[in-house]
Amino acid sequence: MTDAAPSWFGPGTDSGLDEDLEAIDAPTTQPRSSSSSGDSSGPDTQLFFQQERRRAERSGENSAFVRLFRAFLLARAALGVALVLALLGAGLFGASAPRWTIALVLGYAAQALSLRLFRPLQQGATVQTLSRVSSPQWWASMGLDLAVFGVLHALGQGASINYGALFVLPVLMAGVLTPRLVALATAAMATLLMLGVAGWTLLSGADVGLRMTEAGLVGAGFFAISLLANEMANRLRREQQAARGSLEYARQQAQLNRLVIDEMQEGVMVVDRRGRVRAANPAARILLAEAPQRPVRAAPFQLRGVAAWEPLVAAVEQAFAAGAWPEAGRDVTLRLANGQPRALRLRMRFTQRRASKTSEDVCVLFVEDKRQVQQRSQQERLAAMGRVSVGIAHEIRNPLAAIAQANALLAEDSTDPRAQQLMRMVASNVERLKRIVDDVMELAPGHGMAESQPVDAGELVAQACLDWARTNGLPPGPDDPLTCSVPLQPLVVRFETEHLRRVLVNLLDNALRHAERAPGCVQVALSADPRAPAERALLSVFNAGAAIPPEVERHLFEPFFSTRSRGSGLGLYICRELCERHGAGLEYRYRAAQADTPAGNEFVVRLRLHSATASPSTEPQS
Repeated sequence: MTDAAPSWFGPGTDSGLDEDLEAIDAPTTQPRSSSSSGDSSGPDTQLFFQQERRRAERSGENSAFVRLFRAFLLARAALGVALVLALLGAGLFGASAPRWTIALVLGYAAQALSLRLFRPLQQGATVQTLSRVSSPQWWASMGLDLAVFGVLHALGQGASINYGALFVLPVLMAGVLTPRLVALATAAMATLLMLGVAGWTLLSGADVGLRMTEAGLVGAGFFAISLLANEMANRLRREQQAARGSLEYARQQAQLNRLVIDEMQEGVMVVDRRGRVRAANPAARILLAEAPQRPVRAAPFQLRGVAAWEPLVAAVEQAFAAGAWPEAGRDVTLRLANGQPRALRLRMRFTQRRASKTSEDVCVLFVEDKRQVQQRSQQERLAAMGRVSVGIAHEIRNPLAAIAQANALLAEDSTDPRAQQLMRMVASNVERLKRIVDDVMELAPGHGMAESQPVDAGELVAQACLDWARTNGLPPGPDDPLTCSVPLQPLVVRFETEHLRRVLVNLLDNALRHAERAPGCVQVALSADPRAPAERALLSVFNAGAAIPPEVERHLFEPFFSTRSRGSGLGLYICRELCERHGAGLEYRYRAAQADTPAGNEFVVRLRLHSATASPSTEPQS
């Protein structure tokens, strides 16, 4: 027990408080490292929460100190009034007090009432000011009490009122509101006053030994009261700080959880047995609305009474009745007022495990759009398929190279026409397998991850179309099935040169394969996007022909989907992957017949411009 122990509200260094704060942080904080160079402060959110919690503790300490200080001031005022009433009562019964006693008691009562009733007189009384005996605030309350009660006790010897018991108030007040050292000093002053008055009775011939013994016992009681009050105040302070810190931490954690839930893409609702939604994040309110632009109002709101939500209400009632819900969830279809069905995947979790047969009153409802669930599942399957395919392609590459080399050696030595024909078939299929392997390897993680760079799209498209026409043996002139329109001015985009060339060649191969052969049946056009001429450029590859059936269109960009028996089904998928890597987009649309062009299918690549350029004019090239 040291003299430096703090008061209930003092700043001090009480080890018990540190232990309580560490106990609060124990479930969430990381163990601190002894290394001075490493980062041992834990996550930023935990540090923020600890700072906010301690700030709340300090503000709570100040408010608690003000309340207790005013309570003691009220006790002083009540004691002053009681002393005045006691003197009046004694006078009524014939035991009149000296005038100096009446004047002293009236003055004390007036000071106590003034200090309690007038707030400006209380200004300056803080945890720090009361921690010093020399402070005016200490003398205005506890110091004045000691002085007044000491005078009353000294000059009231033999009176009917025992003023010595009044020292308990300043001693108790100091034990609760001041540090231990100041509290013990206050108790020592009260004890010295008691002993001094007892020694002064020697002049009146009283029994000094008896008086000194009584004063010593009373002084020991003062010290005991001071120590006990201070110790109890310290313990209460620690518990209050720990409770306040935990409460503030819980509030901040709840606020963080609320922010996280609000930002979740998955809808979350808290629904009770009566169908009342107590809480709902924005994603859930959008899923329940007819249009995303007009979400349902914020919770609380009632699910019952809305015809479109009846399937959802029935699912909630079924969950409460059964007390359980499948882990994978169930599908519910809402019929909205606009006539459009909306399929939702519902997953429910009760607030507590069903330890008894009594069902819960609140459940947490997770809502997802079924289309998004299917897309996510499909993406996961495609990713897994891609990883497996890449592994297989990697293992095929080496044996395939050996087959090609062996076939080439056999072709050099063989003169049999039949054997030569078979070897050409082998070589053709080896090349086809190599292209498939190359396409599959393009999907490998980290493969082809070249950074985007400025590319003159006009020059690249014109050169790529010319090379592609020569490779495929297209006849030049008016019968050429390919037309190409590119800007006269440079149109610089963000892409990788070889990747953009591959995208264009794949789209041209696909267009020629499905085009109705005629002059100009395949058209390539490059221009600035009219909707955002300073940000995007459009690369269009069109082929005249019948529209793609809907059952084929929905699978166009899926890997390994092909309408040809000898196709790998990776061309369009790789095109979209390469576009997404460089911030571009690829989409399909059917273009109706116009005045100068027939109807057909069009693939449009939206390219990012490297810098702002004006919308250039175009010049057809062949």
